[in-house]
Amino acid sequence: MSENFEKISKKISKITIDNPSLPRKVEWYNILNPEKKEINYLKKKFGFDDKHLELSLVNITTQRPMIYSGKNYLFITLHFPVMDDGKVLPGEIEFFIGHGFLITLHDGKTKALKEFFKYCQDEQIFSESYKLESSAILLYEILEKLIQDSYSLLDENNIEISRVEKSIFENRLQETTSQLLTLKRNIINIRRIIQNHKNIMKKLTEMESSLVPQEQIKNYYDILAEHSQRIWEFSDIQKEIIESLHDTSESVSSYRINNIMKTLTIVSVIVMPLKLFINLFGMNFNPSPPEENIQLFLEIIVWSSLAGLLMLLFFKKKKWL
Repeated sequence: MSENFEKISKKISKITIDNPSLPRKVEWYNILNPEKKEINYLKKKFGFDDKHLELSLVNITTQRPMIYSGKNYLFITLHFPVMDDGKVLPGEIEFFIGHGFLITLHDGKTKALKEFFKYCQDEQIFSESYKLESSAILLYEILEKLIQDSYSLLDENNIEISRVEKSIFENRLQETTSQLLTLKRNIINIRRIIQNHKNIMKKLTEMESSLVPQEQIKNYYDILAEHSQRIWEFSDIQKEIIESLHDTSESVSSYRINNIMKTLTIVSVIVMPLKLFINLFGMNFNPSPPEENIQLFLEIIVWSSLAGLLMLLFFKKKKWL
Protein backbone atom coordinates (compact mmCIF):
# COMPACT_ATOMS: atom_id res chain seq x y z
CA MET A 1 0.00 0.00 0.00
CA SER A 2 1.28 3.48 -0.90
CA GLU A 3 2.51 5.74 1.91
CA ASN A 4 0.15 8.51 0.79
CA PHE A 5 -2.90 6.27 1.27
CA GLU A 6 -4.73 5.89 4.58
CA LYS A 7 -7.79 3.82 5.41
CA ILE A 8 -9.51 5.84 8.12
CA SER A 9 -12.53 3.55 8.46
CA LYS A 10 -14.44 0.96 6.46
CA LYS A 11 -16.06 3.68 4.33
CA ILE A 12 -13.52 6.51 4.52
CA SER A 13 -10.25 6.50 2.60
CA LYS A 14 -7.73 9.33 2.34
CA ILE A 15 -4.98 10.16 -0.12
CA THR A 16 -2.41 12.82 0.75
CA ILE A 17 -0.94 14.50 -2.32
CA ASP A 18 2.28 16.11 -1.11
CA ASN A 19 4.55 17.41 -3.83
CA PRO A 20 7.61 19.29 -2.42
CA SER A 21 7.63 21.66 -5.40
CA LEU A 22 4.13 22.90 -4.53
CA PRO A 23 3.25 25.27 -1.68
CA ARG A 24 0.55 23.14 -0.05
CA LYS A 25 -0.32 19.46 0.25
CA VAL A 26 -3.83 18.35 -0.72
CA GLU A 27 -5.84 15.71 1.12
CA TRP A 28 -8.54 13.82 -0.76
CA TYR A 29 -11.14 12.04 1.38
CA ASN A 30 -13.21 9.52 -0.54
CA ILE A 31 -16.33 8.35 1.33
CA LEU A 32 -18.42 5.47 0.06
CA ASN A 33 -22.14 5.24 0.95
CA PRO A 34 -21.96 7.76 3.82
CA GLU A 35 -24.18 7.22 6.84
CA LYS A 36 -24.54 8.94 10.20
CA LYS A 37 -21.15 7.75 11.43
CA GLU A 38 -19.30 9.24 8.45
CA ILE A 39 -21.34 12.46 8.62
CA ASN A 40 -20.45 12.90 12.29
CA TYR A 41 -16.77 12.39 11.44
CA LEU A 42 -16.91 15.20 8.86
CA LYS A 43 -18.78 17.52 11.21
CA LYS A 44 -16.27 16.97 14.00
CA LYS A 45 -13.19 17.33 11.78
CA PHE A 46 -14.28 20.13 9.41
CA GLY A 47 -17.32 21.77 11.04
CA PHE A 48 -19.54 21.65 7.94
CA ASP A 49 -23.13 22.92 8.12
CA ASP A 50 -25.69 20.29 9.12
CA LYS A 51 -27.92 21.00 6.08
CA HIS A 52 -25.06 20.21 3.70
CA LEU A 53 -24.06 17.09 5.61
CA GLU A 54 -27.63 15.78 5.63
CA LEU A 55 -27.78 16.09 1.83
CA SER A 56 -24.71 13.84 1.66
CA LEU A 57 -26.37 10.87 3.34
CA VAL A 58 -26.58 7.78 1.13
CA ASN A 59 -30.38 7.60 1.41
CA ILE A 60 -30.88 11.24 0.40
CA THR A 61 -31.07 11.98 -3.32
CA THR A 62 -31.28 15.62 -4.35
CA GLN A 63 -33.42 16.61 -7.30
CA ARG A 64 -30.93 18.94 -8.95
CA PRO A 65 -27.23 19.84 -8.94
CA MET A 66 -26.28 22.71 -6.68
CA ILE A 67 -23.38 24.77 -5.38
CA TYR A 68 -23.31 26.53 -2.00
CA SER A 69 -20.66 28.57 -0.31
CA GLY A 70 -20.16 27.67 3.35
CA LYS A 71 -17.73 28.97 5.92
CA ASN A 72 -14.28 28.35 4.42
CA TYR A 73 -15.59 25.66 2.06
CA LEU A 74 -17.76 25.03 -0.99
CA PHE A 75 -20.46 22.35 -1.18
CA ILE A 76 -21.25 21.03 -4.65
CA THR A 77 -23.71 18.36 -5.76
CA LEU A 78 -23.43 16.99 -9.29
CA HIS A 79 -24.99 14.14 -11.22
CA PHE A 80 -23.13 12.05 -13.79
CA PRO A 81 -24.56 9.48 -16.20
CA VAL A 82 -24.05 5.91 -14.98
CA MET A 83 -24.96 2.74 -16.87
CA ASP A 84 -26.89 0.33 -14.67
CA ASP A 85 -28.29 -2.85 -16.25
CA GLY A 86 -28.57 -1.22 -19.69
CA LYS A 87 -30.17 1.96 -18.34
CA VAL A 88 -28.54 5.36 -17.91
CA LEU A 89 -29.23 6.70 -14.43
CA PRO A 90 -27.93 9.78 -12.58
CA GLY A 91 -25.01 8.94 -10.31
CA GLU A 92 -24.89 11.55 -7.56
CA ILE A 93 -21.64 12.84 -6.06
CA GLU A 94 -21.23 15.43 -3.31
CA PHE A 95 -18.05 17.52 -3.06
CA PHE A 96 -16.71 19.50 -0.12
CA ILE A 97 -13.78 21.65 -1.17
CA GLY A 98 -11.62 23.78 1.10
CA HIS A 99 -8.04 24.98 1.47
CA GLY A 100 -5.88 21.87 1.23
CA PHE A 101 -8.68 19.30 1.16
CA LEU A 102 -11.32 17.79 -1.11
CA ILE A 103 -14.03 15.35 -0.03
CA THR A 104 -16.10 13.17 -2.36
CA LEU A 105 -19.18 11.30 -1.16
CA HIS A 106 -20.93 8.80 -3.45
CA ASP A 107 -22.53 5.35 -3.71
CA GLY A 108 -19.66 3.71 -5.61
CA LYS A 109 -21.49 3.27 -8.92
CA THR A 110 -19.42 5.91 -10.72
CA LYS A 111 -16.64 3.85 -12.27
CA ALA A 112 -14.46 6.78 -13.40
CA LEU A 113 -14.24 8.18 -9.86
CA LYS A 114 -13.23 4.85 -8.35
CA GLU A 115 -10.56 4.30 -11.00
CA PHE A 116 -9.07 7.77 -10.59
CA PHE A 117 -8.94 7.44 -6.79
CA LYS A 118 -7.13 4.12 -7.19
CA TYR A 119 -4.74 5.71 -9.69
CA CYS A 120 -3.92 8.50 -7.23
CA GLN A 121 -2.79 5.95 -4.65
CA ASP A 122 0.40 5.43 -6.67
CA GLU A 123 2.19 8.51 -5.43
CA GLN A 124 5.12 8.38 -7.85
CA ILE A 125 3.09 7.93 -11.04
CA PHE A 126 0.51 10.47 -9.94
CA SER A 127 3.03 13.17 -8.99
CA GLU A 128 4.74 12.76 -12.36
CA SER A 129 1.45 13.12 -14.25
CA TYR A 130 -0.23 15.90 -12.27
CA LYS A 131 0.93 19.13 -10.68
CA LEU A 132 -1.84 19.95 -8.25
CA GLU A 133 -1.46 23.47 -6.97
CA SER A 134 -4.66 23.39 -4.94
CA SER A 135 -7.79 21.41 -4.12
CA ALA A 136 -9.55 23.37 -6.89
CA ILE A 137 -7.21 21.82 -9.45
CA LEU A 138 -7.85 18.36 -7.98
CA LEU A 139 -11.58 19.04 -8.32
CA TYR A 140 -11.02 19.94 -11.97
CA GLU A 141 -9.11 16.69 -12.60
CA ILE A 142 -11.91 14.63 -11.02
CA LEU A 143 -14.65 16.44 -12.95
CA GLU A 144 -12.68 16.08 -16.17
CA LYS A 145 -12.49 12.28 -15.71
CA LEU A 146 -16.18 12.06 -14.86
CA ILE A 147 -17.29 14.14 -17.84
CA GLN A 148 -14.95 12.28 -20.20
CA ASP A 149 -16.55 9.03 -19.04
CA SER A 150 -19.82 10.26 -20.56
CA TYR A 151 -18.26 9.88 -24.01
CA SER A 152 -18.00 6.12 -23.46
CA LEU A 153 -21.76 5.99 -22.83
CA LEU A 154 -22.35 7.79 -26.11
CA ASP A 155 -20.07 5.27 -27.83
CA GLU A 156 -22.16 2.44 -26.38
CA ASN A 157 -25.27 4.17 -27.68
CA ASN A 158 -23.72 4.33 -31.16
CA ILE A 159 -23.12 0.58 -31.12
CA GLU A 160 -26.69 -0.07 -29.97
CA ILE A 161 -28.07 2.31 -32.62
CA SER A 162 -26.25 0.31 -35.33
CA ARG A 163 -27.76 -2.91 -33.98
CA VAL A 164 -31.26 -1.45 -33.97
CA GLU A 165 -30.86 -0.12 -37.50
CA LYS A 166 -29.80 -3.58 -38.69
CA SER A 167 -32.77 -5.21 -36.92
CA ILE A 168 -35.23 -2.81 -38.53
CA PHE A 169 -34.08 -3.50 -42.07
CA GLU A 170 -33.92 -7.23 -41.37
CA ASN A 171 -37.60 -6.99 -40.44
CA ARG A 172 -37.05 -8.01 -36.79
CA LEU A 173 -39.44 -5.38 -35.50
CA GLN A 174 -40.55 -7.04 -32.28
CA GLU A 175 -37.14 -6.69 -30.64
CA THR A 176 -36.49 -3.17 -31.95
CA THR A 177 -39.41 -1.46 -30.20
CA SER A 178 -38.08 -2.01 -26.69
CA GLN A 179 -34.52 -1.24 -27.83
CA LEU A 180 -35.59 2.10 -29.32
CA LEU A 181 -37.48 3.04 -26.17
CA THR A 182 -34.45 2.20 -24.00
CA LEU A 183 -32.12 4.21 -26.28
CA LYS A 184 -34.48 7.17 -26.26
CA ARG A 185 -34.75 7.11 -22.46
CA ASN A 186 -30.96 6.85 -22.09
CA ILE A 187 -30.35 9.82 -24.37
CA ILE A 188 -32.94 11.92 -22.53
CA ASN A 189 -31.28 11.07 -19.19
CA ILE A 190 -27.79 11.91 -20.49
CA ARG A 191 -29.00 15.26 -21.83
CA ARG A 192 -30.84 16.08 -18.62
CA ILE A 193 -27.73 15.34 -16.56
CA ILE A 194 -25.24 17.17 -18.81
CA GLN A 195 -27.46 20.23 -19.16
CA ASN A 196 -26.95 21.08 -15.49
CA HIS A 197 -23.14 20.82 -15.70
CA LYS A 198 -22.84 23.98 -17.77
CA ASN A 199 -24.63 26.02 -15.12
CA ILE A 200 -22.36 24.72 -12.33
CA MET A 201 -19.19 25.38 -14.36
CA LYS A 202 -20.37 28.90 -15.05
CA LYS A 203 -20.96 29.55 -11.35
CA LEU A 204 -17.53 28.16 -10.45
CA THR A 205 -15.77 30.51 -12.86
CA GLU A 206 -17.85 33.53 -11.86
CA MET A 207 -17.97 33.19 -8.08
CA GLU A 208 -15.57 35.21 -5.94
CA SER A 209 -13.85 32.85 -3.54
CA SER A 210 -10.30 32.26 -2.40
CA LEU A 211 -11.05 28.54 -2.80
CA VAL A 212 -11.49 28.97 -6.55
CA PRO A 213 -8.97 31.63 -7.66
CA GLN A 214 -10.11 33.18 -10.93
CA GLU A 215 -6.69 33.57 -12.49
CA GLN A 216 -5.74 29.98 -11.62
CA ILE A 217 -8.61 27.80 -12.80
CA LYS A 218 -10.87 29.81 -15.13
CA ASN A 219 -9.30 28.21 -18.19
CA TYR A 220 -9.61 24.75 -16.63
CA TYR A 221 -13.32 25.07 -15.99
CA ASP A 222 -13.88 26.62 -19.41
CA ILE A 223 -12.51 23.35 -20.81
CA LEU A 224 -15.03 21.39 -18.74
CA ALA A 225 -17.83 23.59 -20.05
CA GLU A 226 -16.66 22.87 -23.60
CA HIS A 227 -16.68 19.12 -22.93
CA SER A 228 -20.22 19.36 -21.56
CA GLN A 229 -21.30 21.30 -24.64
CA ARG A 230 -19.78 18.69 -26.98
CA ILE A 231 -21.50 15.85 -25.15
CA TRP A 232 -24.75 17.79 -25.43
CA GLU A 233 -24.24 18.22 -29.19
CA PHE A 234 -23.33 14.54 -29.71
CA SER A 235 -26.36 13.45 -27.71
CA ASP A 236 -28.52 15.77 -29.80
CA ILE A 237 -27.31 14.04 -32.98
CA GLN A 238 -28.04 10.64 -31.45
CA LYS A 239 -31.48 11.84 -30.39
CA GLU A 240 -32.29 12.82 -33.99
CA ILE A 241 -31.01 9.45 -35.29
CA ILE A 242 -33.13 7.54 -32.77
CA GLU A 243 -36.22 9.55 -33.69
CA SER A 244 -35.53 8.85 -37.36
CA LEU A 245 -35.13 5.12 -36.65
CA HIS A 246 -38.38 5.17 -34.70
CA ASP A 247 -40.19 6.72 -37.68
CA THR A 248 -38.58 4.16 -40.01
CA SER A 249 -39.63 1.33 -37.71
CA GLU A 250 -43.21 2.64 -37.68
CA SER A 251 -43.20 2.88 -41.49
CA VAL A 252 -41.85 -0.66 -41.91
CA SER A 253 -44.38 -1.96 -39.41
CA SER A 254 -47.26 -0.17 -41.21
CA TYR A 255 -46.08 -1.53 -44.56
CA ARG A 256 -45.97 -5.03 -43.13
CA ILE A 257 -49.46 -4.75 -41.63
CA ASN A 258 -50.85 -3.36 -44.90
CA ASN A 259 -49.40 -6.31 -46.81
CA ILE A 260 -50.97 -8.74 -44.35
CA MET A 261 -54.35 -7.00 -44.61
CA LYS A 262 -54.13 -6.99 -48.41
CA THR A 263 -53.36 -10.69 -48.48
CA LEU A 264 -56.24 -11.51 -46.13
CA THR A 265 -58.62 -9.38 -48.21
CA ILE A 266 -57.59 -11.09 -51.46
CA VAL A 267 -57.98 -14.54 -49.90
CA SER A 268 -61.44 -13.67 -48.61
CA VAL A 269 -62.48 -12.42 -52.09
CA ILE A 270 -61.12 -15.55 -53.81
CA VAL A 271 -63.09 -17.90 -51.55
CA MET A 272 -66.23 -15.75 -51.77
CA PRO A 273 -67.92 -17.86 -54.53
CA LEU A 274 -67.45 -21.04 -52.53
CA LYS A 275 -68.86 -19.34 -49.43
CA LEU A 276 -71.82 -18.15 -51.49
CA PHE A 277 -72.74 -21.66 -52.67
CA ILE A 278 -72.26 -23.06 -49.18
CA ASN A 279 -74.62 -20.42 -47.79
CA LEU A 280 -77.17 -21.26 -50.48
CA PHE A 281 -77.15 -24.92 -49.57
CA GLY A 282 -77.50 -23.99 -45.95
CA MET A 283 -80.87 -22.35 -46.64
CA ASN A 284 -84.16 -24.27 -46.35
CA PHE A 285 -85.41 -24.57 -49.93
CA ASN A 286 -86.20 -27.37 -52.34
CA PRO A 287 -82.92 -28.13 -54.22
CA SER A 288 -81.32 -31.38 -53.21
CA PRO A 289 -78.50 -31.15 -50.68
CA PRO A 290 -74.98 -32.24 -51.74
CA GLU A 291 -75.07 -35.54 -49.93
CA GLU A 292 -78.04 -36.56 -52.14
CA ASN A 293 -76.65 -35.22 -55.39
CA ILE A 294 -72.90 -35.79 -55.67
CA GLN A 295 -72.73 -34.54 -59.25
CA LEU A 296 -74.26 -31.18 -58.34
CA PHE A 297 -71.88 -30.84 -55.41
CA LEU A 298 -68.85 -31.50 -57.61
CA GLU A 299 -70.06 -28.94 -60.16
CA ILE A 300 -70.33 -26.37 -57.40
CA ILE A 301 -66.75 -27.09 -56.29
CA VAL A 302 -65.46 -26.80 -59.87
CA TRP A 303 -67.29 -23.56 -60.65
CA SER A 304 -66.26 -22.06 -57.32
CA SER A 305 -62.62 -22.98 -57.90
CA LEU A 306 -62.79 -21.59 -61.44
CA ALA A 307 -64.25 -18.33 -60.16
CA GLY A 308 -61.50 -18.11 -57.52
CA LEU A 309 -58.83 -18.80 -60.17
CA LEU A 310 -60.21 -16.08 -62.44
CA MET A 311 -60.11 -13.58 -59.56
CA LEU A 312 -56.55 -14.61 -58.78
CA LEU A 313 -55.50 -14.00 -62.40
CA PHE A 314 -57.31 -10.66 -62.37
CA PHE A 315 -55.43 -9.56 -59.20
CA LYS A 316 -52.11 -10.57 -60.77
CA LYS A 317 -52.88 -8.61 -63.93
CA LYS A 318 -53.64 -5.53 -61.83
CA LYS A 319 -50.37 -6.20 -59.93
CA TRP A 320 -52.20 -6.39 -56.64
CA LEU A 321 -50.28 -9.58 -55.89
